[in-house]
Amino acid sequence: MTSTNDIRRSFLDYFAGAGHAEIPSAPLVPYNDPTLMFVNAGMVPFKNAFTGLETPPAPRATSSQKCVRAGGKHNDLDNVGYTARHHTFFEMLGNFSFGDYFKEQAILHAWTLLTKDWGISSDRLTATVYHTDDEAFDLWRKISGLPEERVIRIPTKDNFWAMGSDGPCGPCSEIFYDHGEHIFGGPPGSPDEDGDRFVEIWNLVFMQFEQAADEIVGELPKPSIDTGMGLERIAAVMQGVHDNYDTDTFKALIAASENLTGVKAAGEHKASHRVIADHLRSTSFLMADGVLPSNEGRGYVLRRIMRRAMRHAHLLGASEPLMHRLVPALVTEMGQAYPELVRGQALIQEVLQREETQFRRTLEKGLRLLDEATGTMGEGGELDGETAFKLYDTYGFPYDLTEDALRSRGIGVDRAGFDVAMARQKAAARAAWKGSGDAAAGEVWFDIAEREGATEFTGYASTNGEGRVVALVKDGAETDRAEAGDEVIILTNQTPFYGESGGQTGDVGTITTAAGLKAEVTDTSKPLGRLHAHHAKVMAGAIALGDTVHLAVDTARRDRIRANHSATHLVHAALRNTLGEHVTQKGSLVADDRFRFDFSHPKPLTAEEIAAIEAEVNAEIRANEPVGTRLMSPDDAVAAGALALFGEKYGDEVRVLSMGRKGDGGRNYSVELCGGTHVKATGDIGIFRIVSEGAVSSGVRRIEALTGEAARRWLVDREEALKAAASEIRATPEEVPARLAALLEERKRLEKELADAKKALALGGGGSAGAAQNADEDIAGVKFSGQVLEGLDPKDLRPLLDEVKQRLGSGIAAAVAVNDGKAAFAVAVTDDLTSRFNAVELVRVGVEALGGKGGGGRPDMAQGGGPDGSKAAEALAAVKDALAKVSA
Repeated sequence: MTSTNDIRRSFLDYFAGAGHAEIPSAPLVPYNDPTLMFVNAGMVPFKNAFTGLETPPAPRATSSQKCVRAGGKHNDLDNVGYTARHHTFFEMLGNFSFGDYFKEQAILHAWTLLTKDWGISSDRLTATVYHTDDEAFDLWRKISGLPEERVIRIPTKDNFWAMGSDGPCGPCSEIFYDHGEHIFGGPPGSPDEDGDRFVEIWNLVFMQFEQAADEIVGELPKPSIDTGMGLERIAAVMQGVHDNYDTDTFKALIAASENLTGVKAAGEHKASHRVIADHLRSTSFLMADGVLPSNEGRGYVLRRIMRRAMRHAHLLGASEPLMHRLVPALVTEMGQAYPELVRGQALIQEVLQREETQFRRTLEKGLRLLDEATGTMGEGGELDGETAFKLYDTYGFPYDLTEDALRSRGIGVDRAGFDVAMARQKAAARAAWKGSGDAAAGEVWFDIAEREGATEFTGYASTNGEGRVVALVKDGAETDRAEAGDEVIILTNQTPFYGESGGQTGDVGTITTAAGLKAEVTDTSKPLGRLHAHHAKVMAGAIALGDTVHLAVDTARRDRIRANHSATHLVHAALRNTLGEHVTQKGSLVADDRFRFDFSHPKPLTAEEIAAIEAEVNAEIRANEPVGTRLMSPDDAVAAGALALFGEKYGDEVRVLSMGRKGDGGRNYSVELCGGTHVKATGDIGIFRIVSEGAVSSGVRRIEALTGEAARRWLVDREEALKAAASEIRATPEEVPARLAALLEERKRLEKELADAKKALALGGGGSAGAAQNADEDIAGVKFSGQVLEGLDPKDLRPLLDEVKQRLGSGIAAAVAVNDGKAAFAVAVTDDLTSRFNAVELVRVGVEALGGKGGGGRPDMAQGGGPDGSKAAEALAAVKDALAKVSA
C-alpha cells in the first residue's frame, strides 16, 4: 500500500525533478495576508508573488502546504466527522508557475503524474474546463486522449477562479476521480453531481486575466499557474478507499483513540473517533505554529476546535483527559514531514491536558446551570432554544449534551429556537469577523484592536482622566483628523468612559484639550468586547491621531447608572429569597433614569411578593454597607459563593461584587460576578421602587424599577395626583379609599334606579325622550308595539319585551335601545303568531335599517344591533312594513 507520507514525498519529488523549487510549508498563521484567519489554500503563501508585490522564490515551485478551515468564510467545522472528506486540517499539494509555463505544461504534468507515475487508470478520470476555454479543452483532448464527453465544459464560477474582486483571475480545470458505480452520484455538470461517486482531486488554475471591481480589464503580462490537490483525497484514491478517514494516517489515529477509550469506531461512535482524529491534527499543528487557546481571535477558534474534540471524548465515556495522550501517535505519523510537531510536542501535550481538564469542569458547570434553568420544569416541559444556545455559546456546553441531560427527565429542547440563535450568531460573526477574508463593516475594529490592543478602562476609580488618541473612525473608516462639525468615533489608549455591555448603557461626557478641542460624547460602545469607542461630535477645535486629551464622564449621570446597576444585584438576591432559588437573571437594562430586570419565574408576582421584595431591598439600602470588590478567577469566585449571571461571558479574571449585610456564614447579602460600575455603599442608591411587573416570554418575568431621585420624583408625582383626586371628592388623602367606595356604591344605586324608571316608563306607554312610537297600533289585524328607548341597557330589552307581550296578549313588540349613538334592536312575537311571523326575520329587517347585519334568536324572540342609532325610527318603520306585507 502507498502511504500518505509516500504520496506527499512522491508529489514533491516529481515536481522537483521537473525543475520546481521545493518550498517548505508556511506557518498556518498567514504572515502576508491580514484578511485571513489561517492559511486555507496552498497558494496563500505565494499570494504576493502572484500579485507582483514580492519576488517569487523561483520561476517554478512546489509545496505541501498545511491548511486549516475552521472559521470565517472557509469553515468546515460542523461537517467534520460526519462526511467522507471534510476536515479542519488538511494538506494541499501544489505546483506553481510564476510566468514560466502555462496551460499545456500544467495539464501535461498533472496527467503524467496521475496516470504514469502513480498508475491511476485514465478510465477513472474526468476533466472539466471553463465553458469558453477552448484552449484548455483542446489541450486535454490532445494530452490525455480523453473522449469529448469526459472533458466537460462548466459555465459556472466553479471553473473560474479569482483572488478577489481585484487582482489576478482566470479559468481553471478540475480533475475528478470516479470511485465507481456502487456509489451514488454523477459526473460534474450533471443533475447528480453532488453525489460522492465523482470526487475532485486536483484543481489547475490558469491565472490569465486582471480584474477590477469583478470585471476583467485585461490580460496578465505573465500568465501563471496555481494548482491544488488535497493530499487526503488523493491518498484515499491511491489506497483504494472512498473515505478519507479510511486512509492510513487517520486509521492510525483512530486506532489510538479506540485503544485509549476502549470504544470501537463503529455505529454511533464512529463520528466521535473521526472528530477526535481530525481535531487532534488541527489543534496540534496550530499550537506548533504558535497559536494558543484564548477567548478571542485565532486562539478562540483553536479552543473551539479543542472543545469539540473533547466533547466527543466525553461522549465516548473517557474518564480522564484523552487528547494529550494521542499526540505521540500523531507525531509518529506526521513528525518526519513536519518537524515542528516534534519540537512542540511537550507544549502541545501540556496545553491539551490543561484545556481538557478545564473543559471537564466546564461540563460540570454547564450541567449545574442547566439544572437551574430547568429546575421548575416537569416532564413534558421544553427548554427554550435561547437558553440552550447560551449554555452552548457562553459555557461551551454542547447542544446534544443538553438534550441528553434533559431526556432522562422527559424535558425537550427547542431545537428550532437554538438554530435561530445559532444562525443569528453566525450572521453577526460573518458580518464582523475580519478573519473571514471578506471585507466587512466591522473590519476597522479588528484593525485597531490588532494594532493597539485593548482599551484600558480606568473608570472604576475615576470619572475623568487623560488619554492618547490611538484611532479616529469617521463614516466607517479610519481617519487622521476631525474638525468642528464632524461626527467621529474617538478611541484612546485608556478611558474612564464605560462602554455599553452587560446591560449597562455607555457613558456620555466630554473630550477636551488645552488647544481648544471640545467634543461631546453622546455614547460609548464596546466593539469586540475590548475597545471603548467614544461616539462624539466635535463642537470646537480639532482632534488628531496622537493627541493627548482630557476625558470627563458626566458624573451625575454615571452616579444614577451606578445606583441602578447596584440595585439590580440587590433585586436579584431579594427575588431568590422571596420566590426561590430557581430564579436566575435572564437579562437587564441599566440606564440613568430607570432599570429593568428579567428573571426566570413561571407566574406573575403577587402584590404581597412585590411588597416583600421592595421592603427587603430598601432594608439593605438603609443599612448602607460598603460595596466590596475583588479580582478572582471565575472558578475561584464561584467556589467562594459568587453568583455567575446566566448568559454573561467572563474572562480569565473577573470582578466579584459583594454588597449588603452579612448573614450566616459571613456571606454578604449579594455576591455576584460583574464588570459594571457600582456605588461605594448601598446607601448611595437612595430608595428603590418597583413600578411594573409583567411577562416577557414563557417562564420569564420583568421588573421595571427606579432608584434615588427618579424614585422620589415618581412617589411625589403620585402623591400630588392623590391630593388632587382627594380635593375633587372633598376628602383628605387618607379618606380617599373609603370615599371612593361610597361614591361607587352610590353610582350603582342611581344607575339601577334610572334603569328601573326607564323600564317602568316604557311599560307604562309614556315612552321616553326621543321615542319614535309609543302607542300600540293595529297593522293588518295584528297588534304592534314599537318604542325607541334612549339610554336603556341592551340587556334589559328582552325582559321588557316579555312584559309587553303579556300586556298585548297577542301581537308583536319591537324596541330600540340607543346608547352612545349605537342601537340594540329586539323583536318579540307572541306564541300564537309564530306560525305567521318569525322574530329572527323581523329583527334582521330592523338591523339592516340601523346599518348593521344579521341578528339572531328564536322565532318568538330575537335581537341584533347596528352602528347608527339615529335610524331607530326607520328600523321600527321597516318592521311595520314587513308586517304589512306578510299580512297582505
